[in-house]
Amino acid sequence: MAEPLLEARGVTKHYGRVLALDGADFTVYPGEVVAMIGDNGAGKSTLVKTLSGAIRPDEGDILVEGKPVRMNSPLDARAHGVETVYQDLALAPDLDAAANLHLGRELYRPPAFLRILNRGAMRDRAITAFAELGVNLPDVSAPVGALSGGQRQSVAVARAVLYASKVIFLDEPTAALGVVQRERVLDMIRRVRDRGISVVLISHNMPEVLAVADRVEVMRMGHRVAVFKARGTTVDQLVGAMTGALEVTGALQAVAGEDFRTSSPPNGSGGGPAADASAGSAS
Repeated sequence: MAEPLLEARGVTKHYGRVLALDGADFTVYPGEVVAMIGDNGAGKSTLVKTLSGAIRPDEGDILVEGKPVRMNSPLDARAHGVETVYQDLALAPDLDAAANLHLGRELYRPPAFLRILNRGAMRDRAITAFAELGVNLPDVSAPVGALSGGQRQSVAVARAVLYASKVIFLDEPTAALGVVQRERVLDMIRRVRDRGISVVLISHNMPEVLAVADRVEVMRMGHRVAVFKARGTTVDQLVGAMTGALEVTGALQAVAGEDFRTSSPPNGSGGGPAADASAGSAS
């Protein structure tokens, strides 16, 4: 197994008396789509924000290519090649697709200190970026607010791909999309992976997860409880791991297809042993 590209080890985060992350682990390998799943309140969003620099953990380590790093802000994450696309997409609806692609990273005509936007260069760069990802927009100069939900999602993903060199987090990228638009977004995720950029998919849609992911890591009660290879895994097995119903070691062995281990949550809580189906796991 290759060295992890991005890794969280024993990450803990408190909000007052609420324990949002309880020694959470997470691993991303080069050139893969790994899904992070879990029920509401499992700690997914908090872990994603920790790995993308939006919040600071109380304890634990974050490693990039095996080296400990500090993610004190999203700028730190970007410096390490990590980009995040949240559910709200963070697009400016009155600006066109090309301007949104360069939001906060605008290109200027020389001399740069005059701050005159080089709209032609940004437009050409946007057209190239969209073409590489198979994104079809009717007009890159049209306001993003006039685009469909799927097209807006494509603009947000394309912006992340343009600047990410290692990992992209996608938070529920298909939640508000129709069937056709969902398929287009999933196809774009595969294209991103094929370019050598790892994708972390956060989703509640289990069939969608199994269709596009290479591995699935399951969060429950603030920590990772299972890791599956997507191939050969069923929706029932994922749901069982999410809810704690899948705790029979024989069943886990069948899921993993190889050795497995069980472990208690870091603080000894969690209502029973947490199972780690270790196929493809770096636990």
